[in-house]
Amino acid sequence: MIKKFLIGLLALVSTTACSARSATSDGETATTPAGEVVVNPEDKAIVVFFSHAGDNYAVGNIAVGNTKIVADYISEITGAEQFEIRTDKYDGMAYKPLCDLAKEEQNNGELPPYEGDVDLMTYNTVFIGGPVWWGTYPQVMFTFFKQHDLTGKTVIPFTTHEGSGLGRCVNDVRSIYPGANVIDGFAIYGHEVRDGKQHVTKWLNALGYGK
Repeated sequence: MIKKFLIGLLALVSTTACSARSATSDGETATTPAGEVVVNPEDKAIVVFFSHAGDNYAVGNIAVGNTKIVADYISEITGAEQFEIRTDKYDGMAYKPLCDLAKEEQNNGELPPYEGDVDLMTYNTVFIGGPVWWGTYPQVMFTFFKQHDLTGKTVIPFTTHEGSGLGRCVNDVRSIYPGANVIDGFAIYGHEVRDGKQHVTKWLNALGYGK
């Protein structure tokens, strides 16, 4: 019995190549490093996100990316506007080659270009979402971060994943934006998002949205 359990556990760990596992649980309350929830639901908000459609781990070939679904839930509940970070670089790629490319980009510090742009000046709260690729956000999101200053804003990271939780995403965002109020954020399994609106709602309710 123990042998079968260990074999199953090893198999689970080995199948999540783009995800570095952590103990972060889904649905945790967003907080500042001091542990206080500091979000004003009345502030003008926007959801900035990258979402990968096509071949995804655990859900197969999908027309709408997991993170896009969560971003839509957030906008529906909070009234936040959206900006999707788009690139055609990963279009049509199978899961394994995409993981390999994502690892190469991260190792080389690449900053792939994205389409369009948005002026964040008038927004006080910025939700930042994406899948977790090799422990953090995809490199194309770091391209966006490099080009936008979020000093003085409340920044709320969220992720979709298959075992990584929030990974290093929150710490990376805090490092990039030391002058922003970056709270701890929210993580949800990608394979659960289509039936997981209640988890997003619970998280946002805890922040004061949708009550």
